[in-house]
Amino acid sequence: MKRDGHVIQKVLPGSIAEEMGLEPGDAVLRVNGQEIDDIFDYQFLVQDEYIEVAVRAKGGEECVLEIEKDFGEDLGLEFENGLMDEYRSCHNKCIFCFIDQMPKGMRDTLYFKDDDSRLSFLQGNYVTLTNMSEHDIDRIIRYRLEPINISFQTTNPELRCMMLHNRFAGEALKKADRLFEAGIEMNGQIVLCRGINDGTELERSISDLMGYLPYLTSVSVVPVGLSDFREGLYPLESFTKEDAEAVIDCIELFQKEAMEKCGLHFVHASDEWYLLAERELPEAERYDGYLQLENGVGMLRLLMDEFEEALEGERERQKEPAGEISIATGKLAYPVIAQMARQVEELYPALKIHVYEIINHFFGEKITVSGLLTGQDIMGQLRGKKLGERLLLPVNMLRSETDVFLDDVTVGEVEKTLQVPVDIVKSSGYDLLSCMLKESGEHCINRGI
Repeated sequence: MKRDGHVIQKVLPGSIAEEMGLEPGDAVLRVNGQEIDDIFDYQFLVQDEYIEVAVRAKGGEECVLEIEKDFGEDLGLEFENGLMDEYRSCHNKCIFCFIDQMPKGMRDTLYFKDDDSRLSFLQGNYVTLTNMSEHDIDRIIRYRLEPINISFQTTNPELRCMMLHNRFAGEALKKADRLFEAGIEMNGQIVLCRGINDGTELERSISDLMGYLPYLTSVSVVPVGLSDFREGLYPLESFTKEDAEAVIDCIELFQKEAMEKCGLHFVHASDEWYLLAERELPEAERYDGYLQLENGVGMLRLLMDEFEEALEGERERQKEPAGEISIATGKLAYPVIAQMARQVEELYPALKIHVYEIINHFFGEKITVSGLLTGQDIMGQLRGKKLGERLLLPVNMLRSETDVFLDDVTVGEVEKTLQVPVDIVKSSGYDLLSCMLKESGEHCINRGI
């Protein structure tokens, strides 16, 4: 790709690129004489007020365009590959990797293991540091690509080598030292495996990671996800209620220490730990602004608080909603969603809400999050149930910006099978209540998601 340049997919109307005569199919070769590795090189190099861009027209002719513009002004180009480079795959063999636990026969993209620091910055993905060169670290520091999200798992070098099945995994931790010394903001993650990196090892890891404060702003501790497809993989066990209590106690002690040190709670237990331990979720202030929602840290607390605020604003509604609807969700969120439905029914007795807990038969009952539910499990478990006028499903069940579930079943197929219109609910308590109270015939968001 670097030798052939980066092919332009779209030229934005009214842009500098259009004015310079660039067209889709042309290729950008160099900027200011420098080859472009990826989108970060490109964006950094085109910032200046005067730049020289070497291009090759789709007919094969090459030329250099001299461009004068405002500092930071974009050229108006979109490329065939948004990253302008290939994604970097993971070379580790982590004992907890969920992709290794997936059944055969799913679409190819679900089996790709990325370990790309650029996706950490762009999309919030977590990286192990084992796939990063010193050049990569230099560019992160030079371009200020932050925050960088890091999967630490443990700060014990020998244990980390074992868990990632990579003899360089312990040495790779030193790259976090360089990011810290350069003042690069980071977030951390520990996937906890019972009897391996919990207990005293967890205490050691959290204590070590506190040394990266204030640039390491948060660390989430999440339980390993175990599917039914672990044949031939490292033997891992599920956590018990007592284990969850011990994890929470450990984390909350370190939260107090971190608050005294820098005014952050720093380390956070994901929602699963509190539900497994049958403890109340922490109050909103304990989540430091919800830095790790994508890891399931504070997601239920935020949903509950938003829902309560929205419900309070509905108490003087002029027209009382009526009818019958249904909601399907995973085992993890079911108790919370069911309680919300009861609150709405108490406020509006003419509205009946059925809430159904969908068990994950596809991956196994130990997988409890709604984001890993499949269309076939939803259809199979709701067939013959009272669904009312509409079925509400959370948007995280679907592939991003599509109406397709993990197993390639579509929303339309679910509607046809269950003979009920489906509404996809966005990920907030406000949207959930709004969808609950829609009148018959109204929908929350379009089928195109």
